[in-house]
Amino acid sequence: MGALTSQAPVTSGTLLRLATAGSVDDGKSTLVGRLLHDTKSVLSDQLAAVERVSRDRGLTAADLALLTDGLRAEREQGITIDVAYRYFATAQRSFVLADCPGHVQYTRNTVTGSSTADVVVLLVDARKGVLEQTRRHLAVTALLRVPHVIVAVNKIDLVDFSQEVFDRVNAEVQQVAHELGVEEATAIPVSALDGDNVAEPSARTPWYSGPTLLGLLETLSPADDPVRESFRMPVQLVIRPQGAARDAAHRDYRGYAGQVASGVVRVGEEVVTLPSGQRSTVAGIDLGERTLDEAFAGQSVTLRLTDEIDISRGDVIAAVDGAPDPTQDIEAVVCWLGDAPLRPGQRLLLKHGSRTVQTAVRTIDGALDLDDLHAVPSETLSLNDIGLVRLRLAGPVPVENYSVSRRGGSFLLIDAHDGRTVAAGMVGATLPTAADAPTRPEGDEEWEI
Repeated sequence: MGALTSQAPVTSGTLLRLATAGSVDDGKSTLVGRLLHDTKSVLSDQLAAVERVSRDRGLTAADLALLTDGLRAEREQGITIDVAYRYFATAQRSFVLADCPGHVQYTRNTVTGSSTADVVVLLVDARKGVLEQTRRHLAVTALLRVPHVIVAVNKIDLVDFSQEVFDRVNAEVQQVAHELGVEEATAIPVSALDGDNVAEPSARTPWYSGPTLLGLLETLSPADDPVRESFRMPVQLVIRPQGAARDAAHRDYRGYAGQVASGVVRVGEEVVTLPSGQRSTVAGIDLGERTLDEAFAGQSVTLRLTDEIDISRGDVIAAVDGAPDPTQDIEAVVCWLGDAPLRPGQRLLLKHGSRTVQTAVRTIDGALDLDDLHAVPSETLSLNDIGLVRLRLAGPVPVENYSVSRRGGSFLLIDAHDGRTVAAGMVGATLPTAADAPTRPEGDEEWEI
């Protein structure tokens, strides 16, 4: 492994998660390569190899897109994941970047990469402006409630650094973003190829006085802090020592292991288990061989309760105040990721946290028209469609409104036959001008799973 061209500085700031999005050939790979290069996050031998290949191709400068080409080649061969994660840092903070493919068939991966992002960097080719895939990515960003959106109007060098072109593209982006409910989308004119306004201000855009892309990323606040939300922990495993481990000290041990999804839990606090609704008190918190007084979001721990109640994998241990009411009926917006269309009556599996239940699609109440940007009647949802659905679950699940909790309000739909994820859903979310969507039929019969 080669040494870094320059040792990355130790960061003292907070971690920021970002995802890239944009249509094919908007320059996303070059921008990712530029960010890695300009933050000194490229291995020296890797950069030398890129420079060598660039010279062999007759280029006068290193083609930074080659820094991610290896990942794309692996993806095309089906030997790596679709979303590639990159790590880089500046003196102000560290970053995790989800590099999502741009082709329309990989929109599902944009959903994956953006679901936990604090900011989405959306690339738009200055020559082409807003395309259908731009609209789709903005719609996904709005539905996922990504806190920050940055629009990198790329290839500004190919339009002679024209302020008129930038203003026109920015106006188009702002209109679409407003109609989709994106609260703020900050546009920056950049040339990923030459580095204009990426890490350093460009003298070739004297009419632009805003921040550079990297400068803005360094100042953005992270997404909602899960520690500040109410305590939730999906149970992954019930621990009862067996065999030799069942000695005198552990004979009565019973713990519930999982990762704290949100909030803080402390020894002595009252909690409720969902969906049963039984209450108990936290008797102890174990982290490996250590015992803790409290555990917070992101920690994987084992909780011990004062009462021996019936809890199994998939249940949720939650704070008593504000605990959600488990339900078998869900209204949600879904991003359909399956190759075959979704139809009413279809039976799938719904995964929420660590709980998986059977579900049936009661109705499809509309789909997002990417041209008119509002819900229109639709009897099915095709690949990459975004639509309103009503689901009937085989058992109660403690879902929350997505506007309250991105974690408690999200779920996946899974094909029960092959185990593939076919949709990502957001409970209680609505499409723009959703009132225009078709009304529900009168006398809708009850569904049974």
